Amino acid sequence: MSKIMKYMSLLALALGASVAFAQDAVLKPFVLASKGTGDIGQKVEATKAALTKAGFVVAGSYSPYANTTVIGVTNDELRGTAAKSEHGGYGAAMRVAVVKVKDEVQVSYTNPTYWANVYRMNGELKDTAAKLQTALGKIEEFGAKGLTAEQLRKYHYAFGMEYFNEDNEFVKYGSHEEAVKAVEAGLAAGKQGVTKVYRVDVAGKKEVLFGVAMKGSGESKIMDDAYLMSEIDFKDVKSAAHLPYDILVADSKVFAQYARFRIAVSFPDLSMMGANSFMNIMKSPEAIREALSLTVGGKKDAR
Repeated sequence: MSKIMKYMSLLALALGASVAFAQDAVLKPFVLASKGTGDIGQKVEATKAALTKAGFVVAGSYSPYANTTVIGVTNDELRGTAAKSEHGGYGAAMRVAVVKVKDEVQVSYTNPTYWANVYRMNGELKDTAAKLQTALGKIEEFGAKGLTAEQLRKYHYAFGMEYFNEDNEFVKYGSHEEAVKAVEAGLAAGKQGVTKVYRVDVAGKKEVLFGVAMKGSGESKIMDDAYLMSEIDFKDVKSAAHLPYDILVADSKVFAQYARFRIAVSFPDLSMMGANSFMNIMKSPEAIREALSLTVGGKKDAR
């Protein structure tokens, strides 16, 4: 074999290996953008300003508990890509968290490529990922050992648990406009402890994403944002960008991801039993489903 042929063979092997590596590369749910000392209020405002400068629309924000602010953002790529797949609207917004942990302020955000695969979108939102990195920075991806794109597109935590396409359908209205109006009214009333954080309309499609806060006490404590995160977000680098939860209006129907899926895909390494485990929040998914269903005009036992 000539030297040229040997070189070409080696090059082909190297390229093949790099392609295989790219296909098998693992993704993690969150990106740590920055950390350091500072005032959390000032950091929240600086983060919003940086996002706006990078072309993002700040759809809304809230403080689910002390020393934590979560910001919902969208842009043309998110809204446009969301329109290209069934229920892609879940990916019409990304979430940015600013959290003070002792003397350190952490800024993190949902990893667009991870979530694009979770939501089975027609595209991996690489432009959005690049713009978030430019606006806020990137130290590392975190939140799990990591999953491949293939694993994420068919993700479920364990046998018998839900897949992405097994979300809760709560209620069907006479039209898209009627459905959106009902959800807006239910969130404004807040009778189930569920209120609006933001709304994002998917581009050119009858699909609307609502980010919602959940507040509970007494018997309803198990669906409360602060309670849930106190059980599952226990590591040094916080995964507060898991919040808020989502309601999706698709045409005339109202949906939400079942919490067993939504929590598990944000915390795929969470153990089933023991301290800080799924066992500790075993009753929460049903409580969340019930609260969301009643908020949007569905039934208590809607499935």
